[in-house]
Amino acid sequence: MTIGILAKANSMTIPLVRVHGVDDVRLDNIDKPTTAPGDVLIEVSLCGICGSDLGYIGMGGLGMTHPMPLGHELVGSVAEVGERVSHLQIGDRVVVNPMAGGNSIGNGGTEGAFTPYLLVRNVAADERAVIKIPDGLSVDQAAMVEPLSVALHGCRQGNAKAGDKVVIFGAGPIGLCVALCLNYLGVERLVIVDQSSHRLAAAESIGAVPFKAGSNDLGEFLIQQHGQSELMGMPVPSSDIYIEATGAKPVFEQIMNTAKTGARVVVLGLHKQSVPLDLANVLLRELNIVGSMAYSDEFPAVIEMLTSGKIDLQPIISHRFPLSQFSEAIAQASEPDEAIKVLIDCQC
Repeated sequence: MTIGILAKANSMTIPLVRVHGVDDVRLDNIDKPTTAPGDVLIEVSLCGICGSDLGYIGMGGLGMTHPMPLGHELVGSVAEVGERVSHLQIGDRVVVNPMAGGNSIGNGGTEGAFTPYLLVRNVAADERAVIKIPDGLSVDQAAMVEPLSVALHGCRQGNAKAGDKVVIFGAGPIGLCVALCLNYLGVERLVIVDQSSHRLAAAESIGAVPFKAGSNDLGEFLIQQHGQSELMGMPVPSSDIYIEATGAKPVFEQIMNTAKTGARVVVLGLHKQSVPLDLANVLLRELNIVGSMAYSDEFPAVIEMLTSGKIDLQPIISHRFPLSQFSEAIAQASEPDEAIKVLIDCQC
């Protein structure tokens, strides 16, 4: 992987992380953005590294913007406000919905949030793009609003509720955020499956029962944890919901061969290869399979969750780097046995 760093920016330019090609990500210098009447300029405090960021680097970018700006999980404060934006003032502490206003920030759009100053366009037309946060919310908490919104949307897609017995595949940042959301919703009988002992320890610390993939028979383990149902005379776990947060083909196939009649299956991980689906099996098990893509209106609900004091992010936020050390941060984020969520301080 190539990570280039240009000369130190002057007062008229700022650094911005951009993907130039396959495994070629650079900290470029660009002109500081100017604000149009409908836009807002954000002074970025923190931006988290997402698994999709690593994927974009590995695939050489996404969309029509080249080089592609990176970063979308951010918190900051309002530095400039366009004259047509009425709900914000300079100095407001905010989070940004990167997909609102047609921006696609850090996801193939023209802007990315691994930078000291981020231009958010079309805020006057779509106020959901920039959302004020309470004074009591720390910047670390606020930096997790976006991934928690992804997780909460997945829980909602699966109609998760108190009393459900849930299995999460994948103890990465999103899988662990799903666990936190389920805890908040009152789900107590939660199993999380992963290969990383480090991440499973984090899962256990937030109240989930860990299972190391490949260590024993998962079906038998789930029967021990969630009880037993029958499928055409065969014993199967009584788990109500399976949340697939790995994007791994064998995991989805395992769920299809484990689930009880009427189980809900949420596809939350991005699958980069097609997965065969046995419709006879879906019919016989009466499975409810649903996809979960990003979020819709979850940001306010997540902010409320965080202000409740019932969400402990300490086990998830593992590392913090300055923007000037982005190369080291990416290397660390690529080590699942050492890192979970890596945050970038965009002001240093």
